[in-house]
Amino acid sequence: MRTLSLFALVLTLTFTSCSTVKVVSDYDSQTDFTKYKTFAFYKPGIDKAQISDLDKKRIMREIEANLTAKGMSISESPDLLVSIFTKERERVDVYNDNFGWGWGYGFGPWYGGFGGTSVSTSTEGTLFIDFIDKAKNELVWQGIGKGDLVMTTVEKKEARIKEIVSKIIAQYPPVVEAK
Repeated sequence: MRTLSLFALVLTLTFTSCSTVKVVSDYDSQTDFTKYKTFAFYKPGIDKAQISDLDKKRIMREIEANLTAKGMSISESPDLLVSIFTKERERVDVYNDNFGWGWGYGFGPWYGGFGGTSVSTSTEGTLFIDFIDKAKNELVWQGIGKGDLVMTTVEKKEARIKEIVSKIIAQYPPVVEAK
């Protein structure tokens, strides 16, 4: 019974860990982020992103929704320019399926064991969101989100993009500690 519970725990952790999004951000610590009230998308940067135009639109819609929710507005003469960059890679995961049965030498009921090793692959995507101070033409903030890409339906793709963008933008503006 204990082995069955361990097996269920391993499966649960395996499937739930696949849906996590890892997010980090970096920023210029000399920047006063309270002065940024408006933004616009930086078309030359977005055009270079190597994803479909449909996914670009989805990402831009989510960025706009998240920044608007933070009190910012889109403008023809913005304080910030928003650009994106993407990359993807194939990720290979190797799992040991022994589940505690054991391998090795000796005699006994568990000699030889059960299970083995399984390998799975998935596509991991990384989304970079850059905020550029328009007046200085300098990068002032960058958020990076990394996670597995789910492509089975349009709805799942849209939900995944919403999750990734929301978690990245949640880190803006940075919490700057007093010196």
